[in-house]
Amino acid sequence: MKLLVIAACLGVALCAAATAAEIKVLSAGAVEPGLARAAEAYKHATGNTVSIQFNTAPQLVKKLAEGATADILIAPPGVLDAQAKDGKIVAGGRTLLGRVGAGILVRAGAPVPDVSSVEALKRALLAADTVVYNTASSGLYIEKMLDRIGVGGELKAKTKRYANGEAVMMHIINGKGNEIGFGAITEIKLFERKGTKLVGPLPADVQNYTTYGAAMLANAPTKDAAKAFLAYLATPEVKKIFTDAGIE
Repeated sequence: MKLLVIAACLGVALCAAATAAEIKVLSAGAVEPGLARAAEAYKHATGNTVSIQFNTAPQLVKKLAEGATADILIAPPGVLDAQAKDGKIVAGGRTLLGRVGAGILVRAGAPVPDVSSVEALKRALLAADTVVYNTASSGLYIEKMLDRIGVGGELKAKTKRYANGEAVMMHIINGKGNEIGFGAITEIKLFERKGTKLVGPLPADVQNYTTYGAAMLANAPTKDAAKAFLAYLATPEVKKIFTDAGIE
């Protein structure tokens, strides 16, 4: 494993992690399955610990506005751009992690609806007892998409919204009846062991991908270690970890 770290070195950045350090990361939740595995692999390879706080993009922005201290921010490009403009992240040097599509879920063991086309999705939603999604950026897209396909108004009375994806997952897991939820495909898969079932991605005509990147925060307490971890996130080994986790 040490050989992997040496091979992945970009200049002295990655090798600077020879002394154990704690790298603090603020991250959007959609990349959790890949990022958690990458952090564990990095710890085994270097001895450095990666502590990650997962939140929605609006919650990450709020934390930074309140003065949160961390080494790395992982978020969609729009959030990174805004934080760079405010001087909260280091300009340049971003690492692209990949993109995550939106998916449809039901409770494990519940009937699986046909969502293979926009028309099939509309029928499934109109037949559902409850439709569940979040109020974060992905949920805002779902809201607009439902209006665009012509069912937003009809679904309003039976729609349940939550602040984040985890709450959506738990509602579906603990719910009853014919309920359909929306969320990041990676997050749905993450909760399958607890009782979610990924029905499938949104139909291609209405699919929405969110891209995620990583950047070092200007107030990073461990700058050399943060640079090393960012370099590690760009290696082919980590790209495979992310791809296997559903992050394209």
